[in-house]
Amino acid sequence: MTYILKKKTATNNIRKAVHSGSFYPSDKKNLIETIENLINAAEKNLCALPANKNLKALIFPHAGYIYSGLTAAHCASLLKKESFTDVILLGPDHKIGFKNCCTSEAKAYQTPLGSVSLNKEKIKKLLSDTKTFQYIKTSDTTEHCLEVILPFLQNSLCQFKLVPIVMGTGNIFEYAEAINRITDKNALIVVSADLSHYLDYDTAVKKDKNTIKNILNLNSEQLIKEKNNTCGITPVLTLIEIAKKNNWDPILLHYSNSGDTVGDQNQVVGYAAIAFYQNTEEQLDKNQKQLLLKLARQTIAKKFGQEEQDLQEKPTPKNSLLNKIGGTFVTLYINNSLRSCIGNIVSDLPIIEGIKNNAINAAFKDPRFPPLTEKELDKIKIEISILTEPKPLTYLNAEDLISKLKKNIDGVILRKGIKSATFLPQVWEQLPEPKQFLSHLCVKAGLLSEAWITDKPDIFVYNAEHFQE
Repeated sequence: MTYILKKKTATNNIRKAVHSGSFYPSDKKNLIETIENLINAAEKNLCALPANKNLKALIFPHAGYIYSGLTAAHCASLLKKESFTDVILLGPDHKIGFKNCCTSEAKAYQTPLGSVSLNKEKIKKLLSDTKTFQYIKTSDTTEHCLEVILPFLQNSLCQFKLVPIVMGTGNIFEYAEAINRITDKNALIVVSADLSHYLDYDTAVKKDKNTIKNILNLNSEQLIKEKNNTCGITPVLTLIEIAKKNNWDPILLHYSNSGDTVGDQNQVVGYAAIAFYQNTEEQLDKNQKQLLLKLARQTIAKKFGQEEQDLQEKPTPKNSLLNKIGGTFVTLYINNSLRSCIGNIVSDLPIIEGIKNNAINAAFKDPRFPPLTEKELDKIKIEISILTEPKPLTYLNAEDLISKLKKNIDGVILRKGIKSATFLPQVWEQLPEPKQFLSHLCVKAGLLSEAWITDKPDIFVYNAEHFQE
C-alpha cells in the first residue's frame, strides 16, 4: 500500500490534484468508469435506508480506490438522489503534525473531473470566529485524505462548493461548535477516515466491528480509549459531537478491509461507510415553545388566584404539533437547583393538555418536595420536555449497556418487575458518567445501586426536545 507522491502544488490559486494516478486514475474517462463500476457494485447490496429522514453526514474511507473504493461507493451511491450546495469535508492530518485545524487559501480544488469552487464565505467565518482555524499551505498541497474523496463527490453531486478542513490535535468541542455554525440544511458533512491499520485479517475485523459499534452508539469516550481504531479519530469525534447536538442517527452502510479487496490478509487496513440521518419530523418553533412556557406559568399562577396576561396566540386544532399526542415533563428550578419535576413518558393527551396537567403536578404534587408557595412563583424557572416514544434497548451485559447509551441524547427508563424510574436526557449534565447515571437511576427506582449490573433490568431509551424560560 505504498503510493508515489507527484510534485504538484497550487498554481493560479487552484489546488491541483496531487494523488491522481496513484490513489485513483488520472484519466477522466477511466476515473468516471471506475467510480460508476464501483457504485453499480455497491447498489447491488445496499442496506435498508431510513424513511422520512434527511441525510446530514457521511464517513468515507480515503485509501486508494483498489482498496477502499467499493466501501466508498456505498456513500457515493446515496448522493445520486441528494442535492447539497456545500460539502464540509473533514480529514485527519497525515503529513505535517500541527495543532488545531487548517483550511485552504485556494479558490478551487481540481481533479481530473474538473474544478470545485471553495465556499470562501464559510471559510472566512471559520477563520474569523475562532483561532483554531488557519492556513497551512504545505498541508493543503500534500494531504491526500480530502482529495481522494473529491472525485466521488463530483461524480454524484451536480453542483456544490467545498469547505476543506484538515484536523490536527486540539479541542474537539471547539471544532464541533465552529463547524456546526456553518452547517445549514443545504450542507453535507463528509468525514474522511479509515479504520485499523496493519493488523492481521481476523484481528482487524474484530477491532473494526468494535470501533463501528462505538461510532454507531456515538460513544466518544470508548473511541478515545482505543488505540489504532481509526486514522481519522479527530474528525470522527468532531462529527459525533455535532451528531449529538443535532440528534443525528448513524447507520452502517458497508464494511470491508484491504484483505477483502486485494487478497493480502497479513496486514490489512479497515474501511467503513457510515451515514448520519436526521428525522424530518417537524419540530416546535420558537413561538410554539414560548407559548407552552407561558401556558405552564399561567396554569400555575391561576392556582394562586392570579390572572396572568392572556396568551397572544391561542392553541387551535390546526396547530398539529401542539395538539399531537405525546409524553411531556415540566421541571421547575429555583436558583438553578431542582425544585420539582413531574411528567408522563407515555400519554394519551395532546402535548398542550399534558403541559397544563404536568405544570400543576410539578408545582404541587411532586412527593419529593413541598408544594410550591405563592412567594416562590416569581423565583421559579420553568423547563418543558417533549418526549419521543420510548424504545427497548437490547444489551448483553453491563459493559455492553454502557457502550450503547448515548450521553446527552438518551433519556433512560430502567425497569425491574414493578419498580421503575426514568432520567431525562438533561440529567446527563449532572451525572455525566454512565456508571454513575445508572446507579442513581437504580436508586430512584427503589433498587440497589448496582442492580443495573447484577439484575439486568429492562432498559428503554427516548429523546427529548427541551427548552426553558
